[in-house]
Amino acid sequence: MAKLAAARYFCSVCGASSASWAGRCPSCGEWGTMEKGATPGAEANRQVARCIVASEALPPSRVSSGFDDFDRVLGGGFVPGGVYLLGGQPGIGKSTLLLQTCGMMAEIVGPVLYLSGEESESQIALRAKRLGTRLDGLHLACTGDIVSALEALPGMRFLVVDSVQAMSVDGEGGWPGSPAQVRAVAQACISSAKERGIPAVLVGHITKEGRIAGPMLLEHMVDAVLTFSGEDYSPYRMLRAGKNRYGSTEELGVFEMTDSGLSPVRDVSGLYWNRASETVPGVAMTVAVEGSLPLIAEIQSLAAATAFPYPKRTGRGVDVNKIQLLSAVLEKRCGVGCSLFDMYVNVAGGLLLREPAADLALCAALASAVRDAPVPADCILLGEVGLAGEVRPVVRLERRLQEAARLGFKRAVVSSRERALRGAAPLAVTGVSTLKDALKAVMI
Repeated sequence: MAKLAAARYFCSVCGASSASWAGRCPSCGEWGTMEKGATPGAEANRQVARCIVASEALPPSRVSSGFDDFDRVLGGGFVPGGVYLLGGQPGIGKSTLLLQTCGMMAEIVGPVLYLSGEESESQIALRAKRLGTRLDGLHLACTGDIVSALEALPGMRFLVVDSVQAMSVDGEGGWPGSPAQVRAVAQACISSAKERGIPAVLVGHITKEGRIAGPMLLEHMVDAVLTFSGEDYSPYRMLRAGKNRYGSTEELGVFEMTDSGLSPVRDVSGLYWNRASETVPGVAMTVAVEGSLPLIAEIQSLAAATAFPYPKRTGRGVDVNKIQLLSAVLEKRCGVGCSLFDMYVNVAGGLLLREPAADLALCAALASAVRDAPVPADCILLGEVGLAGEVRPVVRLERRLQEAARLGFKRAVVSSRERALRGAAPLAVTGVSTLKDALKAVMI
């Protein structure tokens, strides 16, 4: 007698399995997510996997999205059969970006299919007309049933599903957007895209915590997870990849939202630098790198005398703990009395600095604010600062120096251990070994 399949329970959020039911998933801790399933017998329906030599596998060809910045974030374009999950806040421009992409890809690769469970055909056509999107080759299907919608997929070269939380599969329990429905909709789209070898983009809603709604398993199922973000007060939008099986996750695409839709920003450095003609104490310049994109960053600091024993530290664009740490290094290693002042730090333009290459510029801005001595306007500072007061090298120094020289900077203060000091540089480079020497080099 054939051995019966053992009944097991699976978590609809993380996919963990258990031999018995539990109210709370033992892996991710979510409540009410354990669902009954069955694992097939060891010999049932087993298929022999096809095995080839790795050298026989050919790399896939890329398909351009029509946006150079979009292609760079993807790693060179869409991969046929690749499934991409795009998340972002409501109203940020996800549908606008994808509708413009569909219009351009219809000219590049052929017919595209845009599935919408949230808008009608007339609403999409109205937005496409406002954006100036070509409608030839753009096929629309506005329904909440993903299975019937995917019946129009044969012959298409690109697929967009807006959104995965608005679609449903008959026979699955729960309302559209529930973990079981999201998982089933995503699996149907992934299977169809990979079977036909076409790229597909699934739009995902964002929760109030900032993560994509639905089971965490959704992000594991897709090939890439993209995030489209921006501030309410700013027309600029940032496209990043949090996961990418086909490229880097460090690239950044910057778009500007206009009346006619989204357009790429060519000179991104200009967004975060006001090019002030006068030098002001507390301001220092550095070059940040987002993937392969160098950005000029302006760090602003303000020191206000305080009578309290615990001075305040506030930062926007820089981690407050970093300000605390470097303030202590300045006071201990360089004799800069930061403990007598409340310190306020801001990175102009809303740029967020995470990399340690900005440490030296942050120290210079803090010391300049405390001593009321401006940093030369034509100088940039690049280096990581340690607790001993030493200045360490940074990655991609040559690319940073080239961008600074292109924008008119004349001097750069970097670590004396940088290999770039041994060759020709596009601007005058001063090598320093300690933070104290760096402050002397910029006359603070």
